[in-house]
Amino acid sequence: MAKNDILGESLWDAYSNKVTTLMNNPQHQGEITQEEAEGHGNKLIVADFGAESCGDAVRLYWEIDPKDDRIVNSKFKSFGCGTAIASSDVMTELCIGKTVQEAVKITNIDVEFALRDTPDVAAVPPQKMHCSVMAYDVIKKAAGLYLGVDEASFEEEIIVCECARVSLNTLKEVIRINDLTTVEQITDYTKAGGFCKSCIKPGGHEDREYYLVDILADTRKEIDQEKMAKAADAGQKGDFNTMTLVQKIKAIDAVVDENIRQFLVMDGGDMEVIDVKSSDENIDVYIRYLGACNGCSSSSTGTLYAIEAALKEKLSNKIRVLPI
Repeated sequence: MAKNDILGESLWDAYSNKVTTLMNNPQHQGEITQEEAEGHGNKLIVADFGAESCGDAVRLYWEIDPKDDRIVNSKFKSFGCGTAIASSDVMTELCIGKTVQEAVKITNIDVEFALRDTPDVAAVPPQKMHCSVMAYDVIKKAAGLYLGVDEASFEEEIIVCECARVSLNTLKEVIRINDLTTVEQITDYTKAGGFCKSCIKPGGHEDREYYLVDILADTRKEIDQEKMAKAADAGQKGDFNTMTLVQKIKAIDAVVDENIRQFLVMDGGDMEVIDVKSSDENIDVYIRYLGACNGCSSSSTGTLYAIEAALKEKLSNKIRVLPI
């Protein structure tokens, strides 16, 4: 069998039977006219949404009973791929019988799940997950038109991964709780980045405001800063002597960052901790001056005294600061 045939077979197998059935024989494709809706004493809402990343577009028709805001009939038209047709058809089915307020709670995950043959096997390959997102977005558009509100008002959180509907706060919390260090781990825990992959880093099929690589880096930085602050707090409580070398250096850096470094940087300089050696009498902190501080006359007098005084106060009165 040729390679292309193998690829074709594997891609075909990535779609559920429901998807392949509905893309060829959708149950709710069509339109509802104004005359039909008014003849039933109902209100017609027509909402359009298009995905710039792939050129797909969907038009959603809702016939709504104004007495209880219930969607009594719904149809769709779709310009796009077969997956967009199947997703739109299921989305339309899910809307019928619900109130507008209930329908707006339908997510793209609900749409994709309804297309599955079995609960534990995805209905479409990852790169097609955006089709169910488009279905979700057109529901918000229709609800906004009916209720007279901005569709963005239905989003209570910043959504980073549209495919898996994972919010910024959820990502930060999962990274913190599980001490995650890689994007792959984030995907394992949350499914974010596991579908179209545009949210992982810049350069995907659509631009995003937030990317997993940046969220991970920023959150890890916050975690490290908090650990350094805790280490400094532990030193203030008399535990500095029992810290490991790495913990001591982090505690020292935390104190320097809080009390000293901004003044060094203002003068065009900086400092770094080289080593920490302990004896019965002293804890010697070896530092190196950087930039303008290197060779400055006050680096061995006033500046040195200020650094040592801060470390003695915050960490241990046994500390001596020795420039090298």
